[in-house]
Amino acid sequence: MDILFTNGTIRTLERRSPMAQALLVRDGRVAAVGSRTAAEDQAGIDVRRVDLAGRTLLPAFLDAHSHFTAVANQFLQVDLSGCRSWADIQDRIRDYIRREGIPAGQWVTAQGYDHNQLLEGRHPDRACLDRAAPENPVVICHQSGHMGVFSTAALERLGVTGDTPCPAGGVIGRENGVPTGYMEENAFLEFQKQVPMMPLEAFLGAYRKAQDLYASHGITTVQEGLLRRELVPLYQALLADGSLKLDVVAYGDPEGVAEARRAFPDSVRQYQEHFKLGGYKMFLDGSPQGRTAWLRQPYAGEAEYRGYGTLTDAQALDMVRRAGAEGMQLLAHCNGDAACAQYLAALETAAREGVDLAAMRPVMIHAQLLGRDQLPAVKRLGVIPSFFVAHVYHWGDIHWENLGADRADHISPAGSAARQGLPFTFHTDAPVIPPDLLETVWCAVNRETRSGRRLGPEERVDARTALEAVTVNAAFQYFEERDKGTLAPGKRADLVLLDRDPLTAPSEELRDIQVLETWKDGVPIFRRGEKTPCNFRRED
Repeated sequence: MDILFTNGTIRTLERRSPMAQALLVRDGRVAAVGSRTAAEDQAGIDVRRVDLAGRTLLPAFLDAHSHFTAVANQFLQVDLSGCRSWADIQDRIRDYIRREGIPAGQWVTAQGYDHNQLLEGRHPDRACLDRAAPENPVVICHQSGHMGVFSTAALERLGVTGDTPCPAGGVIGRENGVPTGYMEENAFLEFQKQVPMMPLEAFLGAYRKAQDLYASHGITTVQEGLLRRELVPLYQALLADGSLKLDVVAYGDPEGVAEARRAFPDSVRQYQEHFKLGGYKMFLDGSPQGRTAWLRQPYAGEAEYRGYGTLTDAQALDMVRRAGAEGMQLLAHCNGDAACAQYLAALETAAREGVDLAAMRPVMIHAQLLGRDQLPAVKRLGVIPSFFVAHVYHWGDIHWENLGADRADHISPAGSAARQGLPFTFHTDAPVIPPDLLETVWCAVNRETRSGRRLGPEERVDARTALEAVTVNAAFQYFEERDKGTLAPGKRADLVLLDRDPLTAPSEELRDIQVLETWKDGVPIFRRGEKTPCNFRRED
């Protein structure tokens, strides 16, 4: 059956024909877009007419970087977002154990605290967690995902003692030689992945909830931002169960990619049951709000401390060579400008050795402190910066303190990148923040912090440029520009229906725009409420 959308604002985001009166969908793809008469003429006898009722239809959003499994895992653990003290953290953990009936000895995991928002102004320690759950091993993860804290029972289960060596590119907190429970970067990631996973059935239910969450924000393409070997069995179950309704693009470490290739040989750079293995991911530093991002100049108030890198120059270059040799894309987590410099240097060397960077489309994830002086190299090497521009709102005030006014003003330098003619994308890094790309668009256009401070007005972009970053450019980043990102004949009918037009709404209201419906391949997968404007009403 054909589906014909009319009576609303249809933004195609195509440069030559940016608006249309009607959109015709057939077999999950756009069959026609343009005038109502032309679309009517192409429609078959059996056609379902959708009255947009004056609302706005756009191509669905693509989140250029997030962590799909981690978003799902949020539904299986304690939510610490919004905690304002150690006592709040303890209360949340106690309430969860009581509400869920967690037995003594079972692991308890929690996510989402931010030490910058705590009354104590610092990370909790193991004693804090011991008081919250004296009979359970506990691990809590920082909102950034780059650090966290283990309870005493958790440290004992993992065999962490005062003599445990610290993985390179990480920190194990110790006081008088005794672990405090706090770890960051590679140390935290290494021990976190040793925590037992929840039962498979619980995860399958959580994945369904995660997809519903993304779809409620108009997103139909998501990312598994770090596919480790341990996650491959979960995806095997997802594909066998037919549970995926969103497209998931996975990027992994070498072990994860090798395991995924064995499990899903038909998914390399192409979808298999909505799953695609996109390439490799490497971390080159930490987070600026956690003061572990690797900077060229010291943090404000520090004489020498500049954060630190997590890989050597040789290791970074080896990853570029590996991706190039295997014809895979490479994503590099770079928050600080020193990490950005390391990535650019590795790409430069690889290009001289003959690696085809244009075929790789290397991506610089976050690029928070990417220097304006580094943008010419980014353009020359064909790097796609994917800015976590919502940092401006969520941690802009913290960056002002940690980095000083000038560097804080130029975090996520989208305006400078736009003036260089660079194709860049925006992402949410969910579950670090919710996968709300309309909030991200608002952040890019307004650059306002929580306190109302405006950061770097010259780095603002207009609404159309911001929308292109989460549609047109994001599709290009995923090598899917022929299938997604705009509304044009032959492309997938991945659509989002909004209650207002983001290109005419006042800039300060962009994050208040509501997603009313989300369609994947011509099928509605989300509707807000029982009554929606997209009600398949037949027109007379």
